[in-house]
Amino acid sequence: MSNPSDKIIIIAAPSGAGKTSIVRFLLARFEHQLGFSISCATRKPRINEKDGVDYYFINAENFQQKISEDQFAEWEMVYEGKYYGTLRSELNRIWSDKKVPLLDIDVKGGLRVKENYPQSLCLFIQPPSLEELKKRLEARGTETAASLATRLDKASLEMRFSIQFDNIIINDQLDKACEEVARLVAAYIA
Repeated sequence: MSNPSDKIIIIAAPSGAGKTSIVRFLLARFEHQLGFSISCATRKPRINEKDGVDYYFINAENFQQKISEDQFAEWEMVYEGKYYGTLRSELNRIWSDKKVPLLDIDVKGGLRVKENYPQSLCLFIQPPSLEELKKRLEARGTETAASLATRLDKASLEMRFSIQFDNIIINDQLDKACEEVARLVAAYIA
């Protein structure tokens, strides 16, 4: 494997497109080569999420302080009043473990990381259609009618940015999408 300290893998997608499932697959497949970059978030944890494992859940004031101290490699207000960001310290923690950081990140954040770290592998996970995405989000059972509409509007916008990524993987069948992403990752970290 080449030097992991000059590499980053970005997995970005609209909410519900399957990026978290693909990231979990990659972490299992490449457990010795990849390290999960834990993002900061100002939203409340979902039922099975753990602070310091899935996200660093912090309040908006703490997040703003980290912005002013330039602690983020990227950050975005993904939804109104809800900030997400990638800490530089997370990237350094993973690189110090001699691994490649794997980022599960929103679309604009992914492009910002690519801009700041152009050697990154930037992968866009795309749902087969907005209708299929709507079905997946509804199946989660976590969305109100208003939040579902917001996520679908955002997804429609985010899919327009897909051409700025290194590769677009259409997640029509999860196992097939996982294998396609794994091939790209294996070639990148070789």
